[in-house]
Amino acid sequence: MSHVFERPHRRYNPLTREWVLVSPQRTERPWQGKEEKLAEPPRLAYDPNCYLCPGNARAGGARNPKYTTTFVFENDFAALRSEPAEEGCNDPGLLVAQAERGSCRVVCFSERHNFTLAVMTPKEIRNVVDVWVEQFSELGRVSWINHVQIFENRGAIMGASNPHPHCQIWATHSLPNHAEKEYRSQLEHLEKRSRCLLCEYLELELAEGKRIVCRNSHFVVLVPFWAVWPFEVMILSARHLGGMDSLTPAEQDGLAEIIQRLCVRYDNLFQVPFPYTMGFHQQPTDGAAHPEWHFHAHYYPPLLRSATIPKFMVGFEMLGSPQRDIAPEAAAERLRSCSEAHYAQGK
Repeated sequence: MSHVFERPHRRYNPLTREWVLVSPQRTERPWQGKEEKLAEPPRLAYDPNCYLCPGNARAGGARNPKYTTTFVFENDFAALRSEPAEEGCNDPGLLVAQAERGSCRVVCFSERHNFTLAVMTPKEIRNVVDVWVEQFSELGRVSWINHVQIFENRGAIMGASNPHPHCQIWATHSLPNHAEKEYRSQLEHLEKRSRCLLCEYLELELAEGKRIVCRNSHFVVLVPFWAVWPFEVMILSARHLGGMDSLTPAEQDGLAEIIQRLCVRYDNLFQVPFPYTMGFHQQPTDGAAHPEWHFHAHYYPPLLRSATIPKFMVGFEMLGSPQRDIAPEAAAERLRSCSEAHYAQGK
């Protein structure tokens, strides 16, 4: 490894064209900042007060069916509306606003209130993957929807308002900021080098091996060279494809298995239900061919040193650029060394 990695240095993210400051010497600094207490996982398989459990009334007044696997519904308090609107403003390029259409849905992973992806079996997670594929395909066929964002916030510290296992899907007319950045970067890379950016990057990571966490025949979990969050990872498809609608049945099985293995490692790292925000980045659904796009997922967990010390984006990071203390190689080694048998199984 280059000696530059032992000293403060910057790393470049070719997907977003941004830099991250890496300061490995700061891992020994004493901590006197805020410490969080993570919520204990639910103990009941059914909670009569949970608005996501089967048969219960939701906050908006609707009642859930008595579902037994997965359940999808339109968000009762959606951030977007599907009705068309033309209002906007553009005052000399400074006060610019555009109306935005969209659809927001909620996907319950299981009827069991006390489940998480880490304790579900790959077969159970495969049911979730099937729903993701169906929803991506269905929403992507809507003429005015150009982007489908599937994401999960796990844990109260990441803004999850309900511990019941679920995720959200926001489908929008416009490409969100991060998707727009990744689209431009991948397109220009393909035009300049006649190769997919993430295919080429994955080859480098597999050859080096230092940042690989785990893999199977269809997917690779790695800590990106340019990772910002302490234990951030990407899931990359081994085969070049643009979205979930191109996954074969074997690849859908592989995605379910690799998600379960990663989530178990996360929980085992600090022996707690590990919080994170994750999401899939898939090709735009504008009807055009997107050979530049490579299907992948991002996981952004906030925990820094232990189950009580989170990572915050403040100071230099808000005013300058992101910074991390734990080098990506060290983070990958710690995740790689974690067992794939969930710690709670021994209790």
